[in-house]
Amino acid sequence: MNSTTNAEIAAGDGDLRIALLLGIANWFLFLDHIPHNAVSALTLRNFGFSGATDLFVFVGGYLAALICVRMTLERGFLVAATRIFKRVWQLYAAYIVLFVIYVELISYVATRTAAPEIINEFNITGFIDHSIRTLIYGLFLQAKPLNLDVLQLFIALMAFQPFIALGLLYLPNATLTASVALYATARTLGWNLASYPEGHWYFNPFCWQLLFVMGGWFAVTGERYARAIRSVQANAALRAAALLYLLFALAIVSSRNIPALAEMMPGWFTNALLPPEREDVAPLRILHFLALTFIFTLLVPRDWPYLRSYALQPVIKCGEEWLAVFCAGVFLSFAAHFVLITGPNSLAMQVAVSITGMMAMTGVAYYVSWSRHQDYKSAVGARS
Repeated sequence: MNSTTNAEIAAGDGDLRIALLLGIANWFLFLDHIPHNAVSALTLRNFGFSGATDLFVFVGGYLAALICVRMTLERGFLVAATRIFKRVWQLYAAYIVLFVIYVELISYVATRTAAPEIINEFNITGFIDHSIRTLIYGLFLQAKPLNLDVLQLFIALMAFQPFIALGLLYLPNATLTASVALYATARTLGWNLASYPEGHWYFNPFCWQLLFVMGGWFAVTGERYARAIRSVQANAALRAAALLYLLFALAIVSSRNIPALAEMMPGWFTNALLPPEREDVAPLRILHFLALTFIFTLLVPRDWPYLRSYALQPVIKCGEEWLAVFCAGVFLSFAAHFVLITGPNSLAMQVAVSITGMMAMTGVAYYVSWSRHQDYKSAVGARS
């Protein structure tokens, strides 16, 4: 079994679509995190029920499972688990650094400018009133300043990745079934983690784990079921159904901004569907994301020649260095928001800060990649 699975994991490695999608997710998260930004109208959430967070979690689960399962097969579960926990520690350290600097920066800017409302807007009122207590809760991932919620969720999911990967390696279908059962139970019983000073996590990890595990399931079993997947994609009726559902979601979401479209739909109907539940990741979101995945993999195969085009290299590089780019995006989104609320909030300025931010994120990605390459050359030189 190990030789077959090894071949499957090797076949899934080196897929540039993974980096492409992680890069797109990072750019979209940055744009979505800038309030009242017209450019964010181009992001995924404006074209259906799912959004950049769904993409980030799914592709992150795909990549994490690919790495963990391959390492388990090559070096054993203990080594794979320690490497994953090392990565979790890096994520946690990045979160703490971001949390402390982020809230201090917002507090400093708010108290020295005419924009004190950003303290409430970025959900750090508790830090101003009870800084030590909030910091302690932040260490336990229970504080929730705006825009750090995605990283908080990813840390929680990655902490269980070794056990998820082990289940996907030996009992992939049973592991996926257990994930679906946990999702359904959490939604039915209202399970979530508490946050400080009140409420729950923005993204319920008991529910969002389903997208994470689904990504891992596709990473581990994709090659095994490749023939079945291709036959499903070749089915004209299923392609039409997926496309119709995407168009339906587009129409529902667009009705918020297009009065003529809203008049064509009963108010009770759109109110029941909008906004698509984010905290517990509504089934509509998952179905929409699966339909998107179905169409994307059909239109963009693994050997798609444009994946190596110069035009896509910046976003692919941002996907390869996703952690550094995400952290940079958190600060850049705040900087962009500050520029817009203290200066002329025109369409031209919104476009300017959005493009500048994405260029800066790309610069961070290329620098981190270059720096790692220099460290590797130094290490090789030292050994020789």
